Amino acid sequence: MKDYYEVLAVEKTADGESIKKAYRKLAMQYHPDRNPGDKAAEDRFKEATEAYEVLRDTEKRALYDRYGHAGVKRGASAPGGGGGFGGFGFEDALNIFMRDFGGGGFEDLFGQRRGRGGVQKGKDLQIKVPITLLEVATGVRKTILIRTLDPCDTCKATGSADEGGVQTCATCQGAGQVRTVQRSVFGQFVSASACPTCRGEGKTIKNPCRSCNGDGRQRGESTVAVDIPAGVSSDNYLTLRGAGNAGPRGGPRGDVLAVIEVEDDARFQREGSDLLFELPVSFSQAALGGDVTIPTVYGDEKVKVAAGSQSGEVITLRGKGLPHLGGGGRGDQYVRLNVWTPTELSAEQEELFRRLAQLEGPVPGARRTKGLWDRVKDAFAA
Repeated sequence: MKDYYEVLAVEKTADGESIKKAYRKLAMQYHPDRNPGDKAAEDRFKEATEAYEVLRDTEKRALYDRYGHAGVKRGASAPGGGGGFGGFGFEDALNIFMRDFGGGGFEDLFGQRRGRGGVQKGKDLQIKVPITLLEVATGVRKTILIRTLDPCDTCKATGSADEGGVQTCATCQGAGQVRTVQRSVFGQFVSASACPTCRGEGKTIKNPCRSCNGDGRQRGESTVAVDIPAGVSSDNYLTLRGAGNAGPRGGPRGDVLAVIEVEDDARFQREGSDLLFELPVSFSQAALGGDVTIPTVYGDEKVKVAAGSQSGEVITLRGKGLPHLGGGGRGDQYVRLNVWTPTELSAEQEELFRRLAQLEGPVPGARRTKGLWDRVKDAFAA
C-alpha cells in the first residue's frame, strides 16, 4: 500500500489547504466521468481520495503519522457500503469528492451525469444529524424526516399524461447527443453535445403530465433511520444508498449523506477518544484530600483527591473516555485539579486564614505546571 503523502505528492509538513489542492488536481484528472471505462484511472481516483480522507482529518493524520496504515484502519470513518463505517469503496470515493467539491452534484463540474439510455440519477441529499456526547459513547439510532422528490403518482413517473406518450427523440434517434462536424485548415473536428430537443434524454413527451409538468416527480416526505456507531466525531458521515431524490422520469434515486454533528457538552473537553474534566477543589480539600464525586459520560464516579494535591495535577480514569471508532476499547477521562481561591470571606473565615498563615512555614518555590497532554505524554514515556 502506497504512502498517502506520496499518493498526493505533498510533503509531510503540508498544511490542510495544500492537501486539498493536491487532491483536487488528481481527482479532476482521474475522475471516472472524464475517464469512462478506464479501470486504472478509477483506481487512481479511489487511491487519491482515500489518502485525502485520512490526511485532511487531524486525528486520523496523527494516527497515520505514528502508526502508518495500521493506525487508521482501526478508526477509519469512510462510509462503507450499506451505510457502515468499515471499508473504503469506489462509491465512497465519489461521495467524498461530491461532498467537498461537487456542490449539488457532479454535473456542476462535468456536465449532466446520466446513466445508460439517458436515464438521469436523482441528486444526493445531505442532512445533518445532531447527537449528544452520551450518544457518541453508546451509539444511537436516529429517525430523520427528509423532504425528497418522489415518483409522480399520476403518470407513474413517466412524465406523460398519455399511456405510451413517451417517444424516441426524432432529432438524435434516442442517442441523447448530436454531433457537429467543423472543417478548418487544420482538418475536421467532431464535437458532441446534448440534444437540444430532448435535453440529452433521448426521449420526448408529446403531452406532459399536468401534476408534475412532465418531470415525472413530485415533492414528498419520508423518514430514514440512521444507525450511528459509538465513537463518531463531528463531520463523520454515513451514506444511505438509494434514499435520496428520485431521478427525472423513472431515473434511479440518489443517496443521502448523513453528516454527524456532535453537540458540545459543557462538562468536558474532547481530544479524540479522551475526555478532560476540570475539577475545582477548595484549599482544605487539596490539603487534606478526600473522595469527590465527578461526572463521566457513563454516570457519576468517585475519585480520590490525595492529601497535598497541587493545582494542575491530573487524575486518570482508565477506560472512562469514549469508544474508539470501529472497536478496540475506550479512551480515558482525565481529571485536572484546579484549587479554587475564594473571592469573598466571612469574618470567621478571614480569621481562620490569618491564623493558618501564621502557622505556615515558608512557601515552596513556584513551579511550572505542565499542560494536561504534556503530563499524559510524560506518564506514558515513564
